[in-house]
Amino acid sequence: MKFVDYYTTLGVSRSASAEEIKRSYRKLAKEWHPDRHPPHKRKEVEEKFKAISEANEVLSDPEKRKRYDALGEHWRHGQDFQGQPGGGGRTVSPEEFARMFGGAGAGAAGGGGFSDFFAQMFGDMFAGGRAGGPQPRGGRPQAGAGHGEDAEAEIELKVGEALLGGKRPFVLAVRVPCETCGGSGQLGMRACPACGGLGSARREKSIELSIPKDVRDGQVLRLRGLGEPGPGGAGDLLLTLRLVGDDVYRLRDDDVEADVVVAPWELLEGTKIEVAVPGGNAVARLPAGTRAGQKLRLRGQGLARSDGTRGDLLLVVRLGLPESLTEAEQALLRQLGQTAGPVRGGAAK
Repeated sequence: MKFVDYYTTLGVSRSASAEEIKRSYRKLAKEWHPDRHPPHKRKEVEEKFKAISEANEVLSDPEKRKRYDALGEHWRHGQDFQGQPGGGGRTVSPEEFARMFGGAGAGAAGGGGFSDFFAQMFGDMFAGGRAGGPQPRGGRPQAGAGHGEDAEAEIELKVGEALLGGKRPFVLAVRVPCETCGGSGQLGMRACPACGGLGSARREKSIELSIPKDVRDGQVLRLRGLGEPGPGGAGDLLLTLRLVGDDVYRLRDDDVEADVVVAPWELLEGTKIEVAVPGGNAVARLPAGTRAGQKLRLRGQGLARSDGTRGDLLLVVRLGLPESLTEAEQALLRQLGQTAGPVRGGAAK
């Protein structure tokens, strides 16, 4: 059986205060939460998440931490159970170790969601060592009706959708209480095999998101009750919005750039076009002689800024043709192509 250095797992010193341990655990738990990683890394991430939870389970509990510290400061991660230097060099078996520290013998708590080291060292605490017999999630009684931890997630929102608002359906991976163990993480004296001792399981949930009028890239929305489950109800989901360009709309610093397509002959005498803007439509005038690629600025019609103002909407003129042309119209275009000069722009030189 290998020694597990819980202090190294949480990245704290052996003299760390309870607040330092709590702060480090919260940071690592958010970083390694399974919902924040792609499916192909799920197994690796869940193992890391379990290790972090196990370390916090011990170091945040004064009684368990005292037991753990009794191993001595000379124990190193990956070292087998053996006596400290100068202590005669006698190897201590897992059974002896369990008796020395009040264990119920090898396999008292089983493996499940915790390491063999944890089960061996603290197995008795799951076997009725505290009032009321087995306790959920590492033996702690559920005192109070605290809500679960907040969860974090990111979604991509198209710039056009952010600009024009409305509602957008999403499917998110959220955690719900495990049906097998009722959210306790324990089945008798062992960690629940269905959830690995986490007390919750991943489920897909469909939501309809009302896009805020002041939406901007990196904005965080708080969705009530979609976070980690807890005895007093689920926490919240902190949803970060990442704006991505589409075929028409693009971000340009604080402004939005959008393509408008017009026919070549409309630019000869100038024309007016109706464009969608936040809250409705606006009319933009293209002067005679406007060229493809030119930009027109509609002030205050872009996305909201952090200071409460709005950016601009930049209309980029693109040329297009009707979807269907008659034989006569095609003949006119061929005639134009024979007499007019070449047209180049963009990447074409």
